[in-house]
Amino acid sequence: METTLNALASLRSALVLSCALAAAPLANAQPSYPDKPIRIVVPFPPGGPTDSMARLVAQYLGQQLSQSVIVDNRGGAGGNIATEVAASSPADGYTLYFGTTGTMAINPSLYRHLKTDPIKALDSVGTVASTPNLLVVSPTLPANNIKELIALARQKPGSLTFGSAGNGSSNHLSGELFGSMAGIDITHVPYKGTGAALTDLFGGRISMLFDTVANQVQFIASGKVKPIALTGAHRSEALPKVPTIAESGLPDFDVTIWFGVSAPKGTPPEVVKLLNLRLQTALAMPEFKSKLSALGAQPMPGTPADYTRLIQADTAKWAKVVKLTGATLD
Repeated sequence: METTLNALASLRSALVLSCALAAAPLANAQPSYPDKPIRIVVPFPPGGPTDSMARLVAQYLGQQLSQSVIVDNRGGAGGNIATEVAASSPADGYTLYFGTTGTMAINPSLYRHLKTDPIKALDSVGTVASTPNLLVVSPTLPANNIKELIALARQKPGSLTFGSAGNGSSNHLSGELFGSMAGIDITHVPYKGTGAALTDLFGGRISMLFDTVANQVQFIASGKVKPIALTGAHRSEALPKVPTIAESGLPDFDVTIWFGVSAPKGTPPEVVKLLNLRLQTALAMPEFKSKLSALGAQPMPGTPADYTRLIQADTAKWAKVVKLTGATLD
């Protein structure tokens, strides 16, 4: 009898210990992520193409996470202020960063004294979308395609001008790369934004401009500009009849502007994985694709590793262009 009671007591003790051990992880577990609003830091002011795309991502990513995703615009210093804000935030998954080709791959070469290196300070979550730039010319310019434009530039070296949103901007570097690969001398005219450059393009005071597809569709329709070619590897659904520069005579030319999501370095891998999965789900939604198309962009799904490789490859590519042009901003 005593032996039986001792056995029962031992069994009861073992069960109590097992339950306690099983409950320990639950007692120490953090609340399920996300349990509060997420902030996505955007490197440009409200109203531009980057802001529009970031707000679209915030809306659909928030739906997938069943949590609010709030856009925090931190414009200034070519996007570097936002990079610093995001990189210095807690690595807990509640601060994200909406990066672009410019902020992630061009700025590290353009700014010699960059305070925050985005590759070192941020963890990749995933790519979002890509869009080519579009080369448009003044309606008065006697050129209707790339071959005619190059021929005209060779007849009058240095006389053709291209505007940009400023030194080191993607449309500036697109123009420099085009001139270099085409072997022509075209003159850069920097402005304090694309709007001012467009005004001069409409009036024929500059010859050409590289700009986003979304910005130019309305001006093409009204006859204020002539579309010549797209800078990416593929044609745009928004302008299916406009060829690429690559298929128009410069086969290696490819300037694709991309957007992606990052998080502060050290964000838990399981959080990054969840964010990427929810982002991929959003990118696959027909409604999301349709809204991206309206912005002149197309979905660019990918893993965190895919985004890291893209950043590294384009950083090396644009470093060569920056060196070629001698463009620096500090």
